[in-house]
Amino acid sequence: MILERIRSMLQTSATGSPVFPPTVFYNKGWLLRLVLDWYSRHRAPKHPLSFPDNARWFSEAWLPSAFLARHRGDRLAESWTHADAAIGHFRIGNGGKANLSLLADATSLIIIEAKMFSRLSQRVTNAEYFDQAARTVACIAEILRRADRSPECVTDLGFRVLAPQSQIARGAFKEMDPGSIQAKVERRVKEYGGARDEWFSDWFRPTLGRIDIRTMSWEEVLATIGKHDPAAGDALDGFYKKCIEFNLRAARRKG
Repeated sequence: MILERIRSMLQTSATGSPVFPPTVFYNKGWLLRLVLDWYSRHRAPKHPLSFPDNARWFSEAWLPSAFLARHRGDRLAESWTHADAAIGHFRIGNGGKANLSLLADATSLIIIEAKMFSRLSQRVTNAEYFDQAARTVACIAEILRRADRSPECVTDLGFRVLAPQSQIARGAFKEMDPGSIQAKVERRVKEYGGARDEWFSDWFRPTLGRIDIRTMSWEEVLATIGKHDPAAGDALDGFYKKCIEFNLRAARRKG
């Protein structure tokens, strides 16, 4: 009964008499969940979203930072970082918490950020230059440190941004450049006056040297699904078109 009511509300919202904004459902989060559900159940050899053996996925995870508050009122501190999704060998905190930690024998960790018509965030409160790409890769290094798991032992280590091809083509994600990421993390570390130098040399640098950082288009991801599973590909393509339609309208209203 509950699922039927949800379907009814979605149909109402999609046909001109909405009871909530269509972007509540037709959005990057639900598109990503549907995509990862498919990849978790099907083989797509050598694809960047392929699931290694025994890997799982989780949506809306929280990642630990190497720059958490050292004391009350720490003017350099930042909080845990939100990730749209993760694939790999990890556990999620109990009690309703979504904190991610790596398993001791993990060989896979891929963090995913999904976008429609927005860019990566450009700053944190206490570091206006510390953008989302630099922050996420730094968090991945901190996840490895907390698990005492060398980056060399994690064969599938990655950070992915999924976005419309039109956004990628216009250069919306230049922050994904490894050189830019290293420079911003190094600047962040220097603000600590030596207190984070060991972390930078022992964990961040090896992580950056190992991690696969890439921007991928939704179109390519869905085309791979369509190649292996035409029915699912058509259904997801239809969902994606709705996401583009409604989110583009919202973006234009915001200017």
